[in-house]
Amino acid sequence: MTTDTAPAERIALPGGEMLAWSDLRADVPAGGGPLAALAARIVPVGARVLLAGPHDPALLDRLAHAEVTCLLRSHLDGVALADLAGDRPVRVVVGGPHGLPADEAYDVVIAGSGLDAVESVEGARLGWGGVLDRLVTALRPGGSLLLRLDNPVGLHRMVAASPWYADRDDAAWAVGGVLDAGRPVNPDQLRARLADSGLRPGACFAAYPDPGAATALLATDQLDRRTTAGLFDAVLHGACAGAPAGRPLLQDPARLAVDALHAGLGTALAPGWVLLAHRPTDPGPLPPELPVALVQTGPPEIGVVEVVAGADGWRWRPPAPAARAEPAAPFASREAAYRDPDALTGPVADGRLLRSLLLDACLRRDLDALRRLLTGYADWLAGHAGDGRLTGAVALAGVDNVVVAGDDFAVLDPSWRAAEPLALEVALARSLWRFAAGLLTGGYAHPWSSTLDVVGLTVVLGGVAGRELDRPTVAAAIEAEAAVTAAMRGLDARERLDLVGELRAVEPTDPAVGPDSYQQLREAWLRQREELSRLRALLRWTEDLLTSRERALRRSDATINLLSGSVSYRVGRLAIFPARLARRLARGAKRRIRTALRRRPVRQEQQ
Repeated sequence: MTTDTAPAERIALPGGEMLAWSDLRADVPAGGGPLAALAARIVPVGARVLLAGPHDPALLDRLAHAEVTCLLRSHLDGVALADLAGDRPVRVVVGGPHGLPADEAYDVVIAGSGLDAVESVEGARLGWGGVLDRLVTALRPGGSLLLRLDNPVGLHRMVAASPWYADRDDAAWAVGGVLDAGRPVNPDQLRARLADSGLRPGACFAAYPDPGAATALLATDQLDRRTTAGLFDAVLHGACAGAPAGRPLLQDPARLAVDALHAGLGTALAPGWVLLAHRPTDPGPLPPELPVALVQTGPPEIGVVEVVAGADGWRWRPPAPAARAEPAAPFASREAAYRDPDALTGPVADGRLLRSLLLDACLRRDLDALRRLLTGYADWLAGHAGDGRLTGAVALAGVDNVVVAGDDFAVLDPSWRAAEPLALEVALARSLWRFAAGLLTGGYAHPWSSTLDVVGLTVVLGGVAGRELDRPTVAAAIEAEAAVTAAMRGLDARERLDLVGELRAVEPTDPAVGPDSYQQLREAWLRQREELSRLRALLRWTEDLLTSRERALRRSDATINLLSGSVSYRVGRLAIFPARLARRLARGAKRRIRTALRRRPVRQEQQ
């Protein structure tokens, strides 16, 4: 694309532009993700907005109610963005912070890519602090600054197979030094730096699983306080388990994120933070009410789901109407499941995630806790069944979407619903099979025999829950799991058949589903080695048994041969021969008599 394809009046080139460079990333969530939803919340109608640094072009759609100026250092990105803007009031400045006019002020400044991606190498260097001061200068009194800060010791660096300092991709390149003492490295230092610049720090969000492609933003004050919240547990596990495939990791980021949450380190180990600050005025406007969590889950057309804090606890706030897509009616679709965004209303179910409680009980070999949890879960499902069948969200309520508060069970995310009723036994077996597969392939310790396969462990879990499940029921549950997963992922018929084959072939020696983790691959290798050792021992025992039986047969054969050549054996055969001959003659005589008796009545009738 050349500059001739974009309106010349929309692109300002004050100097310092980088001609052969692009900062845009391909792994940004659809629609800009939670960052775009948060930006849309803080931008008032008609406000002047400065987008400092590269952002997803979809953010322009979320800011259609404002006048937007984009500050970029890449000339290629500036031309592309001006072309995508269409008829919207968007102006593009290419050249770094030096290119901002000194007499312009903005109501909102958004630096969602951090400050490193704002400064250009073609010109005088300002450094991180200099770029911040320039953006603060461009902020009007009463305005807001939304700034992202990456964590140098975040979870994403802990699980990376390659060190961050060896990364030579464009997205990893920055102008500033990594050991710059003037650069904040945690939220507290960032708040102090913003306060020194005359700003009043406000809400802060932890960004998971990657600071540049976050699919979940969680309020840090709630994240540090509600360490056992089932919502945070499910959100962190879902966000980190969806890491891009093909990029090897050292260990499972989902497991580490959940452990960090329960240890109170969800904020400290977050890959990045997004902090909101205001330039105070007297009197100043009230800050906007911001969500507790913004999560991008499910199909892109669903949009970002928000959770807000109210007087009676957390409540769902469904996506904006413009971001919704009308769900297909269950009777008009052949899919096994569909998502209804309108179901995300009302309070968020409070409690601990059932999956985490079950895993903890397995690790502690607490059979009483397992029996209590699984029996309560099975009874809860049965209580919602009608004629032995489940419908709606309860039919798909697996252990990873159910929270427990005391003896009460509840669905966490009720938006996913079954298109058709599902048998109670099949729904329970599907949930237990998913848990059993994760337990075995994840390498978790548990109190049952190590020789059980996934289906066998599912049957055992059903027994612990007080239900008799057999292998045909589990096979039907695997079919249902494939159908539901295909609906959630948007797979076609052929991909669904392939998925059924993959699910049926899951073995305890397989690595866990998700990104390739060296730690989990090693555990899978150890399980395979243990299984091979068991099979080798079984084969050796079988060979020893066959060898002993063969030796016994040889001894018997030798004894027979020895006895058959003796005088007593020959005398015995001579004595037995007349008896055998007499018995043979007697049998022949009996046959002749029977034949004669059968023929006599026939002759009498003929006469």
